[in-house]
This record gives sequence, C-alpha cells and structure tokens, in this order.
Amino acid sequence: MLTFQKVLHHLSANYNLVTEQQLNTLRDFEKFAPRFLVIRAKSGQPSPFAFNRAQRYLHQRLQAQKEKYGVVRAIICKGRQQGCSTYIQARFFHQVITSKGKKAFILTHDKEATKNLFGMAQRFYENIEPGFIPKAETSNARELYFKEFDSGYAVGTAGNRAVGRSQTIQLFHGSECGFWAFAEDHAKGILQAISNERGTEVIIESTANGIGNYYHQRWMKAMSSDSEYQAIFLPWYWQDEYTANAEGMNLSEEEDHLFRLYNQNGLTAEHLAWRRKKIAEFSKDYDAGREFFQQEYPFNANEAFKNPISNVFINSKYVEKARKADVEQHGSLIIGVDVAISDRDRTAIIRRKGRCAYNIERLSNYNTMEIVGRLKRIITEEKPEKMYIDCIGIGAGVVDRLQEMGFECVEGVNVARSANDKEKFKNLRAELWSDMRDWLMSELPVQIPDDDTLHGELCSLGFKENSSGQIQIESKDDLRARGMNSPDIADAFSLTFTGGFRIRKDTIEIDRLSPWEQSMFR
Repeated sequence: MLTFQKVLHHLSANYNLVTEQQLNTLRDFEKFAPRFLVIRAKSGQPSPFAFNRAQRYLHQRLQAQKEKYGVVRAIICKGRQQGCSTYIQARFFHQVITSKGKKAFILTHDKEATKNLFGMAQRFYENIEPGFIPKAETSNARELYFKEFDSGYAVGTAGNRAVGRSQTIQLFHGSECGFWAFAEDHAKGILQAISNERGTEVIIESTANGIGNYYHQRWMKAMSSDSEYQAIFLPWYWQDEYTANAEGMNLSEEEDHLFRLYNQNGLTAEHLAWRRKKIAEFSKDYDAGREFFQQEYPFNANEAFKNPISNVFINSKYVEKARKADVEQHGSLIIGVDVAISDRDRTAIIRRKGRCAYNIERLSNYNTMEIVGRLKRIITEEKPEKMYIDCIGIGAGVVDRLQEMGFECVEGVNVARSANDKEKFKNLRAELWSDMRDWLMSELPVQIPDDDTLHGELCSLGFKENSSGQIQIESKDDLRARGMNSPDIADAFSLTFTGGFRIRKDTIEIDRLSPWEQSMFR
C-alpha cells in the first residue's frame, strides 16, 4: 500500500497540495504523469508526459493485472520508439517518490541505453517542482536514493553478468532483453532477487531479435496459459508520428491486404505511406527492405520473431517441418560436440541416427576435464560409431585426452580447414552446414529436437559467395555483432555430417540433392 506521509509533509509545507482531489492526482499515475512529470519529446523540447495510445494500452493491461493479482509480471514485444521505456521509467519513478521502501532497478542491453534511460529519471527529478519531494541523498550517474522514503532508482548494463545480484528489488525493468549478452545468467541472478510479494513488478520488453534466444523463449512461455507473465504486443501503427502523406497513393495488393486486416485496429493509408518510404530506406531490394521493416516495426508478434537478415542460409520452414516430424531412429549413432568454456558460449552435444537427430545437451561452466568426463560417460553408455568434436582451440585438448584414453570413435574436426569441395565452399564449416541443409531439405522426412534454441540457431546464419564463387557462412563474430548468440548447438549438429549422411553401409543413406532437385521442395 502506498504511504504518502513524507510527501504530504513537504506538499503541505511548501506546495499547499492537500485536498482530496489533489491527493487522488498524487496516487493515480495516469493523472500524476501529465501534471508533474516532464519528458523530452521527439522534437527535443521538454513536454508534460501525456500517454500516447501504446502507453495507455500498456497502462491498462498492467493495472488490470496488478488489481487482480497484486503484482505485475509482463513481457512486451513492440516496435521501435513507441514510448514503452519512457512509460516504465515514469511508472517506477512515481512509485519510488510516493512509496516507502521501493527499490527500482533497470537493466539495459548496452551502456548508451543505460545512460539514456537513467537520464529520463534524472529529468523527472530535476524538473519536478521545488518542494514536492525531499532532496535525494544519492544522485549520480547510476542511482537516485531518497533516504527519507528508503526508496531508490538504479540502472545497470547487461554486459556485466553479476549486475544487480546483491540488491533487493521491488520494481524491475528489463530493457531490450532480446539483445542481452548474458540473458540466462541474469534470469538466474537478478530476477531471483525480486520477491513475489504484493506490489512487486517485473516488466521485460524488447524489439524481437530472431527466434530461440532467451527473450523469444520467455515470450512463447508467456503466450501459454500456465505462465504468470502476460504477453503484451504493441503494434507500430499506433504511433501517430509513423505516418506520411498518402494523397494520390494507390495501395498495392499487399498494402490493401494489410489495410483490410488492421484498419479496424488503427492502421491508416498514411501509416502505409510511411511504411512504403521506410522499406525503401532499408534497402533498394523491396523484399530485403520488407524483412527489416517487419522486425523493427511488426504488425504482430509472429512477424516480429523472424531473422533480421534476408540471406538466411537455412529456411525456417524446413526446420519447422523437421521439429514436427516423427521419424524412427535407424542406423549408427553419430554424436557432434562443440566445445566451449568461455563466458558467452556453452559446450553443446547432439545425437543423430540416420534421419533422426535427438537428445541435446548443454554444458555450462564446465572446465576441460569435466567436459572430458561427461563425454567419456556418453561414449561408455551409448557406444557411438563416431563422436566428432570441433578441435579448434580448447576442443583439441578434449580430443587428445579422449583418444589418449583409448576411445577410437573420437575424431577431431577442424572446421576452419579447406573444404573437401574446395571450388564450392570457403571452408569445411560451410560444407558441413550445406550438408546439414541438404539433409533438412531431403525428400524423405527428417526429425530434429523440438527445441526453440536449435531452431533459432539453424536459421540465424547468413551466407554469401566470395569473389572466387565459394559459399561462405557467416562467422560467429559477425553473428555476435548483430546481437545474436553463438550457434553452439547448430554447429555441433553440423559436425554429425562430417562422415556424410551415413557411417555404415548397412544404414540408410540419403543422397545429397542437386540444386535443381532442391528447388522442387522450396
């Protein structure tokens, strides 16, 4: 329950705000915001904070949940610059200065975002009228703390794995969660610092960043009926500023279809005119520009969670089909292992028998000898025909130790070496990924684990042809530069194709498809 004694003392002494109507304004955030909070509008000018349509809808959803359950738990998918972060900063700031013992923490995806979001809270504080609240005991670049309320507001950046772990938090905002460097670590750390007591709030929001990552998994879980989180989608066309002059504009067939779908929800011809210009800004190629637009400004959540690049090496529809298939395990057991002990990556293990891939393992925080121990146990218990291990870096030590222990099935694979088909592929990694793609696109059904992360990784990599006409797969460094995770499981899966589609002659072999055959199934 909100307590206003400290605030009322200052208001009565310095501001003469003591009537019941004025107290209702103080308690009601929707009334409080335009009366007392100042934001920087997109024009750059200071302006009273009045809700736009997306913010008003968000407020209604959060308040309804709070009234029903006493807490707020929400995950939000949105387009660019819809005011979601501004709303959450204002919501939390209001509770901090009108409550006792409320600690708000905001976790962003990079340092610049951290600076910008904390700047909003500082602007609220610096522009609030004199005498309204006591002076902050602590006021620096990352924290505001009001000793008289024992309430505060702090920010941190997701690049630090331990950020916020030691704090007690009642209000948490996870900003651009789809781009967090250590999302799962933060889930195990800072999110566990938030109790389930009444009045606590956890709000996670982001633009989409592909599928299979932590944010996408949280969104999918929130869409199910057994989640305490509610999923809230904010369409881009609720923004009045995302419009352009549509006079004399003839809608294309695609635009007319969109207009008929979303007109009742607020889409106008002016929005479609703006969309047309934005697509042209993204790329001269319309299809590529539309792909970028869909991620940045989605019409719905399904559209949002797509790979943001146009030259995806593996099409999602084949992966989706393989996830739903039911194929009998037949043939030799082949195991692929991608070894990692870094902060960002995990050791990934996957099995494949013929047309069925199964049983993913992810090993986090394992040292080299612990990885060797786990792989030794797998070999002893499951007796694979081959275990292919990426031997670049620390993987070489794992291979050496297992071979030293007498496991002849272990084979190190250097995916950076030349491909077997040197004219077609830049390196072995590109060739193995191509074989994996052919397997997924084969005429006979194939099965993979029904796993969002694997799906996302398989469909995350782009490709290009170099000046020599060789196929080159996007590197892990380039993938990270786009804010995507390393495709550890997909790389491990690709290693299972090192010996082709089969090991023993008595197992079924799926022939590789020629380019013209592949086109028949697209």
